[in-house]
Formats: sequence, structure tokens, C-alpha cells
Amino acid sequence: MFGEKGFHVKIPGARLLARIALALVALAAVAIAVTGCSAVKEASKSDTAKAKVGDCINVIKASESDSKTEPVDCSSEKALYKVTKTFDKKSDCAAGNVGYDETLNNKTLAYLCLTPNFKQGKCYADVGNTGYKLVDCTAAEASFKIIQRIDGQADELACGTDSEKFLTIDDPKTTFCLAKPKA
Repeated sequence: MFGEKGFHVKIPGARLLARIALALVALAAVAIAVTGCSAVKEASKSDTAKAKVGDCINVIKASESDSKTEPVDCSSEKALYKVTKTFDKKSDCAAGNVGYDETLNNKTLAYLCLTPNFKQGKCYADVGNTGYKLVDCTAAEASFKIIQRIDGQADELACGTDSEKFLTIDDPKTTFCLAKPKA
């Protein structure tokens, strides 16, 4: 067809191809936006919040509102807790586990379930709502000494007669046999 300003040709399906191209561009933009948001969220997490199940955590400063933590090798004396589960929002943890949450602008970035990773022969102080800390056995704040650690079993009867107390964890199954620290 010829018009006053030149000619105009209609190609069957041209609009369909344009719509498909626009849809693909829109999908790519959404994918980039979602990936970008996830990357920003991941980048804003601390190293502790990025921990995976089986990783261990050192508590440098325990506080309900401003804790300082770091991932450490699980064989380290500083490895106070082991990660048993990870979530993107607050969740329930198994009995004997404690929750660790990291928030930014009132949004949970990470929620970890942590189980004690006490070492046999070491002493710890129970610091209430913020958990435990490793202390010298002669320290006045020492609450208990681990005289035996039994992995793979959550049974207080496994502790010997020299145990005064016990702590059993179901996930992962662990029994800690406790005694008073000796000054």
C-alpha cells in the first residue's frame, strides 16, 4: 500500500514477534531484579548468618540485641555452637537448641538453630538468655565442667556416677555429662 508519505507494508505476524521479544526482555529484567535482590540480601548477611548446617560458631560477645559471633573450625575450643538448621525467617528449633537471628530493617536475613558444641574436659559459664561461654575451670563464673561427651546418643543413663548433672540434645543426638568445676 502506498500512502502520501511513502509506503507501508504489513507483514503478517510482525506484531506477534514484537510482543514475544518484549515479553522475553521483561522476563530477563524480572530475573535480573530477583537475582539482584537475593545477591543484595546475601551480601548484607554476616559470616555467621551465611553459615551452613554442620558449621560451628564462636560467640565473642553474647547479647540479646548486639551479639558478636564468627564461624570457626568445629575442632576449635572456641567452637561453642554447631549449626543444626538454617532458615530465612524465625522458626522453631529442636529442644536443647538455641536460635540465632540476624535482622536488617526489621526483616530477618537468617535464622539459625544452634546446638552446644561443648568439649570434654572444658568448663563453661551459663550466661542466661544469651547461652554459654567457655571459661577457665578455676574462674568464679564457671558453672559446669564437661566430664564426658557422648555423640550419637541422647541418654542421661550413659553418664557415669561421677556426673552430677547431664544435658541431652536430640538434634543431633548428644549427651553431655556435667560436674562442678574444681577451683
